[in-house]
Amino acid sequence: MGKQHNYHLTMNWTGNKGSGTSDYKAYERSHVIQTDGKAEIQASSDPAFRGDNTKYNPEELLVAALSSCHLLSYLHQCAVAGVVVTAYTDTATGTMKETPDGGGHFTEVTLNPVVTVKDPSMMERAKELHHKASLLCFIANSVNFPVHHRPVITAEQPQTG
Repeated sequence: MGKQHNYHLTMNWTGNKGSGTSDYKAYERSHVIQTDGKAEIQASSDPAFRGDNTKYNPEELLVAALSSCHLLSYLHQCAVAGVVVTAYTDTATGTMKETPDGGGHFTEVTLNPVVTVKDPSMMERAKELHHKASLLCFIANSVNFPVHHRPVITAEQPQTG
């Protein structure tokens, strides 16, 4: 049996403007996410749902969790395979659809990592490792929608030849 890991945080709603949830427009959606020894995350709902656009919303945090998890899984796979990654940037996107009952769900997330490897000879293997990293990503394995990957691989040194 695999190891079990537990995660704890405190979520504190900070949006009571004096009358609580007495009316849909009477309160802010602001809240703070905290855990011991780490910076607070100022959060709110998406502006489409009366949220504060200067704060992270749960939908952005879900996309960020998928992007971050893939990054970490991918870097591990590259290190094990001898592929030297020197830079990695992802411009991840997510699509969520609202349902008539007021709920909603994500239909997909697409990760668009741009990876730089040390040498051109590593480029093909670097591209292949995205698939393995995806299969092993904890967060991607926990969602019920597809997580697509559209990696671009570049090399630090030009190919000689």
